[in-house]
Amino acid sequence: MRLLLALLLPFTVFFTIGKPFQGIFCLLLQFTLIGWIPAAIWAVYALSNWRTDQKLKKYQ
Repeated sequence: MRLLLALLLPFTVFFTIGKPFQGIFCLLLQFTLIGWIPAAIWAVYALSNWRTDQKLKKYQ
């Protein structure tokens, strides 16, 4: 579900993983059509890092 959000509304992913300042910056980046693609890539990257961090915390 979050992956779909990362592609359609990238800024919402940052709010769901607890990074509101990055979410606001991502929203500003999305205001331009050209900025939408980098924002989506950034959101998918941040989401994958968040999942990895969650897995590492689970095993510690």
